[in-house]
Amino acid sequence: MSAPPSRPNPPPPSEEPPADEEYARTYSSGYEDGLRSALREVLQHVSRGHTAQELRILAESRLARLAEEVEAKRRSLLGPPRRPAWNSLLRAPQAARPWGAPVGGPAAPPLRLAPGHSVLVREERPTRAIEILRANAPSFPRLVTVSLRPPEVPGDHGQPRLDLTVGGGGGNEPGAPPRLAPGEIGGRLRDPTESPGGALVYVDALEYLATEYSLDTTLKFVHWLVGQARETGSALIVSFDRRALEVREMSLLERAFETVL
Repeated sequence: MSAPPSRPNPPPPSEEPPADEEYARTYSSGYEDGLRSALREVLQHVSRGHTAQELRILAESRLARLAEEVEAKRRSLLGPPRRPAWNSLLRAPQAARPWGAPVGGPAAPPLRLAPGHSVLVREERPTRAIEILRANAPSFPRLVTVSLRPPEVPGDHGQPRLDLTVGGGGGNEPGAPPRLAPGEIGGRLRDPTESPGGALVYVDALEYLATEYSLDTTLKFVHWLVGQARETGSALIVSFDRRALEVREMSLLERAFETVL
């Protein structure tokens, strides 16, 4: 008597999660990564001593360019993987170079400003612009700063100095600096720049002015500053974080200056 035919073994159950569960898992993982990145960035800014007002400006600037960062991330995920640069990995490490130093050479000296010159320094925090300020301060009879935190200029060069500290409480708190609008700042700048020999003007508060007022008002103020420096034989140094503006807006700002670094 022949044996009954054997039945085929049923296929093992699929271990892949349902599509909805996979989507939820991927979304929640990306959401967690985004929160971690944002909180780490906040902690870094806090550890650097930023004030609450500066933190608000940094957060608004980051939100303004968030869509571009997300799109760049999407394209990087869809693009083909890059080949590792084995040459750079196997190359012997080199000693760190000071700022501005060419490869294999000494550090480049800070930019020297002639009367009427204007320079825009694109940097996340005022560093290179302050070097240019300190290098050129002895060449001008007066010094003016428009800043959230006026920088120190070592050495007593004997020239009068005017510090316009923006971002004050509008006089609501005792001892707080007044809240200066761009028009008021321009009025305060006329006397030192129009005096004989002009003045060296340093500005690192454009991000704040663009946030508190408007970008159009701030750009008009910048064009006035550049023209005032040119007409009076003064010089203008502006430190600005390019991340605070869209590409088109940043281009409008750059066109106002004779030199962009």
